[in-house]
Amino acid sequence: MNETIIQAEALTKTFRDFWMRPKITAVDNIRFEIQRGEIFGLLGPNGSGKSTTLKMILGLLHPSAGRITVFGQAPQDVKTKQRIGYLPEESCLYDYLTPEETLHFYGRLFDLDAASRTERVDQLLDMIGLGHARRRPVGEFSKGMARRVGLAQALINDPDLIILDEPTAGLDPVGCRQIKDLILNLAQRGKTVLLSSHLLADVEDVCDRVAILYSGSIRAMGSIHELLEEQTRYQFDLPELPPERIQAVLSSLKELVGEDLDIRHPRINLERFFIRIVEEAQQDSATRSGAVPVTKVADYLTQSD
Repeated sequence: MNETIIQAEALTKTFRDFWMRPKITAVDNIRFEIQRGEIFGLLGPNGSGKSTTLKMILGLLHPSAGRITVFGQAPQDVKTKQRIGYLPEESCLYDYLTPEETLHFYGRLFDLDAASRTERVDQLLDMIGLGHARRRPVGEFSKGMARRVGLAQALINDPDLIILDEPTAGLDPVGCRQIKDLILNLAQRGKTVLLSSHLLADVEDVCDRVAILYSGSIRAMGSIHELLEEQTRYQFDLPELPPERIQAVLSSLKELVGEDLDIRHPRINLERFFIRIVEEAQQDSATRSGAVPVTKVADYLTQSD
């Protein structure tokens, strides 16, 4: 698994005006590596250089200076592009095509034969919960449903590197959780995921490492644990105890540290609570108008190498 998938060295991109004078440096001398099976988050405010970095990784822009390789090759290499799946920030779908027709169209771009396309399209539509809407025009879909189709097209070629730009945009909390679980499952299979998002909770849930950009420079990079752990503070998790025993524990700790300690009940996050309520409601309803709940990844994406 110690295989470098993306490597950037002193990567710089400067945009110039009509007279070729430097206008703005969107990416400024950044260095990073992404390993196989890693989920890497690219974070930053608008204008920080995230989109420019993604476009250089995809071979859509050439660096002004420095070097970037994908699978050890230049991003413009055709064989390299065949191993990449990309979900742009705005899903580029034809409104008059159905999800089934859309996925067959993208499958043809990768020269998949008819049998393979049909098998993968069926599995992907079930995976994104839109098998029941396979023959409806995409133009009739909500933004969240269209986003699911966009994700499916990014996986039609069984890519080794998956680049996702705001993958949960437009999705409800249940859909967000399903997409995050899918990302985790893909990484467990050995696929590499590069995730760019403004939703920090999503990044925190799935990413192994993150890089935070500002004005084209990487200002922080490391694992989620390294960046977020407060090493000067400690937290205790007590089992259920009678009030008098809890008070005795607090009194003992107060004597040791010399100050009163805060105590509160733990709580689940809002996402988990919301999903629990929706799942309970789904058990009481047989009617489905949008995407249905999904529980498995497409078989062809989980086969052993």
